[in-house]
Amino acid sequence: MEIYKNKASEWFKNLRNKICNCFEEIEKNYSGNMTTLQPGKFQRKIWERPGGGGGEISIMRGRVFEKVGVNYSKVYGKLSPQFQNKIPGAAKDPTFWASGISIVAHMNSPHIPAAHMNTRFISTTENWFGGGIDLTPTFPEEKETSFFHNELKKICNTYNAKSYEKYSKWCDDYFFLPHRKEPRGVGGIFFDQLNCGNWEKDFSFVKEVGKGFKNIFPKIINNKLNNTWTDEEKRKQLIKRGRYVEFNLIHDRGTKFGLETDGNTEAILMSLPPHASWP
Repeated sequence: MEIYKNKASEWFKNLRNKICNCFEEIEKNYSGNMTTLQPGKFQRKIWERPGGGGGEISIMRGRVFEKVGVNYSKVYGKLSPQFQNKIPGAAKDPTFWASGISIVAHMNSPHIPAAHMNTRFISTTENWFGGGIDLTPTFPEEKETSFFHNELKKICNTYNAKSYEKYSKWCDDYFFLPHRKEPRGVGGIFFDQLNCGNWEKDFSFVKEVGKGFKNIFPKIINNKLNNTWTDEEKRKQLIKRGRYVEFNLIHDRGTKFGLETDGNTEAILMSLPPHASWP
């Protein structure tokens, strides 16, 4: 299992580097109405977990990305007694190991959707992958949404012909605000406890998800990279971000897992936007 852990954590770290480089290139290529600002660059901070392991936070604030976090982590140790029954395999033995990459992008332009992607590998007495990609536009557009989902379907088809339908529904069910009775965005894919019995097959799919995000989201950004916007459109974006905050603080399992396993609070809450509003 150690060789699998090393392969997964190295992939997540290398993917982090590639995505950060890609996003910095987008910042350099911008020529819209915020060119008085300097292109953003990622600032990195290493953190250590008291119980074992740690990670690296990468945050950029720029002209295109109002705030984007691309975080890598590898943590291990023992789960607290109150958390052991919530993680598969931990009731038998509280020892765990987890590594992953997590990305949340909040854009300056209200015409460009917020985006989220994460993939992870977790090992207890059981082993599995989890992750997904989803999009949260302020102003949904049918053409953009169709492109996004068609690309995700292609990725899923590399794993299993039925997986897109399953993971798309899982995403819709998961990223839903029950107190608002509305979805967080236009969906995507979400999967957890992925273990078909062939580790390499599962890992290959997870890699395709990561590479897919690196290809898909920049295309969406570049379609509207230099568009201008109004104050009213920005106001509506900030209200939409409020919904994002509500989901991540109230419902997101990743937030709860990180906080309850002594993860780095700054890294866990990097998903929150720099500004949000409530009407």
